[in-house]
Amino acid sequence: MTTDTATTPARSAPAEQGRFDRLRAATAGLEPPFGVIDLDAFDANAVDLERRAGGKPIRLASKSLRSRALIRRALARPGFQGILGFTLPEALWLAEEFEDVVVGYPTTDATALRRLAADEQLASRITLMVDSVEHLDLVDAATGPRQTRVRVCLELDAALRLAGGRLHLGPRRSPVHTPREAAAFARAVAARPGFELAGIMGYEGQVAGLGDNQPGSLLKRAVVRAMQRSSVEELRHRREAAVAAVRAVTPLRFVNGGGTGSLETTTREDAVTELAAGSGLYGPGLFDFYRSFRPVPAAYFVLPVVRRPSPKIATLLGGGWIASGPPGKDRLPTLAWPPGLRVTATEAAGEVQTPLLGKPAQVLRIGDRVWLRHAKAGELCERVGELHLVSGGEVVDTVPTYRGEGRHFL
Repeated sequence: MTTDTATTPARSAPAEQGRFDRLRAATAGLEPPFGVIDLDAFDANAVDLERRAGGKPIRLASKSLRSRALIRRALARPGFQGILGFTLPEALWLAEEFEDVVVGYPTTDATALRRLAADEQLASRITLMVDSVEHLDLVDAATGPRQTRVRVCLELDAALRLAGGRLHLGPRRSPVHTPREAAAFARAVAARPGFELAGIMGYEGQVAGLGDNQPGSLLKRAVVRAMQRSSVEELRHRREAAVAAVRAVTPLRFVNGGGTGSLETTTREDAVTELAAGSGLYGPGLFDFYRSFRPVPAAYFVLPVVRRPSPKIATLLGGGWIASGPPGKDRLPTLAWPPGLRVTATEAAGEVQTPLLGKPAQVLRIGDRVWLRHAKAGELCERVGELHLVSGGEVVDTVPTYRGEGRHFL
């Protein structure tokens, strides 16, 4: 059931109290700052993503998890298949273990391209993202004559364009927008020795990454919902035509679409063979404002109270873990526990300290801990070297993030 309110109804206070009691007890012996994954919530979110995918496989967005242990856990589930990576160096590393990695963004890394072209196993496991002939030229220039075939995926622009293209609603990604342009690119790949066009991807970020239940203006919510309905319908027809046009030129291994926020709508498209998702496993703050679903928050970071500058203020060490995107309050960390805390207008989430207001701030003592959630999923793991996995009221494992394994891709 959906609602027309500004925010999704909160989970029951007793349930949240019990959950945080268990999380806090399990991690009481750890020294903050530290990162925590509630494995029970992680697994529940995986089940819900599979339900929303309606039987289509979900390609796991690795940049959202940034921990190989949790990538393994997700891919062990029946509803997840393959990885959607971030960069080619990351894909080369992951492909040493995982057999199907699509690089979600074009690469200009000549060193990584040469390694890919020189290794038949890696080349058979990795698909590069492209959207122009210049990308093909760059691969050829970097690798020179080669025996291996490089698999590529065409990114189809999934944004909604109105007013003859003057109004662009959605991420600015690929220049390939129409079925005619997609077919022309497919012919260019087919005519180019050493390449195979393996798939098509389209990311409708204006639906998948934009909550339709944001607090604030009723008019703004109505506009967002109307735009998303129009975008879903327009893209369904255009993607179907583009896939058909490309398949008239060459066979495809997959057609990937969607994201955590649009699984229900994207899975209805017959042309789409697989979906993409990752953030929904962690349930970051930006996913608190969707009507059709709400993941259980699973990823947290914990900071200590180190100052009491006044009876009404408790100050955390650090806290400026601001998510990427247009600056705004929605990019700030969510104060998860204790409930009722808020940041100050003048310092917000600060780099070195974060003063907090609210009734709980008046009783927090130096040494107490505050639990926070990152606004987006993957960037949390750029801050911590390990994640403590909690299940059934105890820490059952501690696993490294990419950072903890000495890997810094982007």
